[in-house]
Amino acid sequence: MTLAYGVFSHSGGMPRVGARIDGGVVDLAAALGDPVFDAPSLNGFLAQGRAKWREVNDAVNRRTWDTIPLDRVRPHLPFSVGDYVDFYASEHHASNIGRILRPDSPPLAANWKSLPIAYHGRSGTIILSGTPIARPHGLGRDGAFGPTRRLDIEAEVGFVVGTGSMWGHPVRPDDIEEHVFGVCLVNDWSARDIQAFEYVPLGPFLGKSFATSISPWIVPLSELRLAKITPPAQDPLPAGYLRSEDGGWGLDIRLEIAVNGEVIARPPFSTMYWTPAQMLAHMTINGASVRTGDLFASGTVSGPEPGERGCLMELSWNGQEPIKLADGSTRTFLEDGDEVRISAVAPGPAGTLIDLGEVTGRILPPVAL
Repeated sequence: MTLAYGVFSHSGGMPRVGARIDGGVVDLAAALGDPVFDAPSLNGFLAQGRAKWREVNDAVNRRTWDTIPLDRVRPHLPFSVGDYVDFYASEHHASNIGRILRPDSPPLAANWKSLPIAYHGRSGTIILSGTPIARPHGLGRDGAFGPTRRLDIEAEVGFVVGTGSMWGHPVRPDDIEEHVFGVCLVNDWSARDIQAFEYVPLGPFLGKSFATSISPWIVPLSELRLAKITPPAQDPLPAGYLRSEDGGWGLDIRLEIAVNGEVIARPPFSTMYWTPAQMLAHMTINGASVRTGDLFASGTVSGPEPGERGCLMELSWNGQEPIKLADGSTRTFLEDGDEVRISAVAPGPAGTLIDLGEVTGRILPPVAL
């Protein structure tokens, strides 16, 4: 049984919190008699903290419930997003991008193995899976204005903050379970030509901030204990505030990317250099707080093999043939009408797989200006 939480509506009713259990949804306000679930957002529940999360998880897992079939409910954005931070935590992705953009320099920036690099995104452009994506406008590398010609995806894993932290009090990596409620899937859509022109000197902005899609159901971090693994060795050893006694929550999550129904890559989260616990610690080491509903994402998940890369920019790089789809067409970047699906599973009890759901989106032509 895969347990996940989200917000749904049914038969014209108001949005409310539900628990997804395999192929059905439990109306938690009705099932548990708790008004915190009679709300259009998970935030009230998230703010109650780890003891409450554990209590509800146990209550839902303890018995068999009457459920509403998943295909008869309408999902909604599961939580009200506070801050959004996107990391750059895959050594394989960062190295590949470095080789593409800086072929005459070392692929990794000099500071990359010293700290988890990230940028601060725009929470207002976090959208629900299934929302169509209009091709964005901007200035390309030649300085000409127009719709992006290099629209890309980034397959990522997102981490949803439940309990906030106090301003001025950094969070230790070993305290991640006190603050992070659960995991979702993320597609951080990217306009590579716009990104390339604006990137220097302050980093990503319009090339990244037009849309970031998330999956509708949040899998509790506690459900992923059997997927917890030792992450790759870090050399040099990071600063003390990034060190963890329990390994820092490396996770054996296996992603799959499909374009128009054709699987094009299977990135492994197990290869990520920086862990979510280190990302959380780094976000707060300067005294910044996290709040209920904050979202931080891993950055593109890429593995060492060509079929494990998490964005089209990598998949079509280094003289490889363009991506071939089932209809015989090829892709270097996305075309109007393309539909992208990112899904993921993780090991569960007794050889089962935990379904982390999927995040989808279809590309629309640019809006007329």
